[in-house]
Amino acid sequence: MRFLTSKQFDKAYSKLPQKVKIKFKQRRDLFLENEFNPLLDNHPLAGEYGGFRSINITGDFRAIYYRLGGDVMVFVNIGTHSQLYG
Repeated sequence: MRFLTSKQFDKAYSKLPQKVKIKFKQRRDLFLENEFNPLLDNHPLAGEYGGFRSINITGDFRAIYYRLGGDVMVFVNIGTHSQLYG
């Protein structure tokens, strides 16, 4: 599996605390091994993010992605639950 990031994701990621960046890298590696690992709480989204999915990064931080095709995933945003859905 491969992953890409959007400009929006890159901008949000650059503003994250270092601890969250480290946690994202750990969860990203877990995701690349098994996108449905229970620790990720991978689930589909509705509404504004219909067609996208979300994975858990920390207790409050989430990363939103979609499948581009085949084994390519695109992460489009990352932030707290309230930043993303509020």
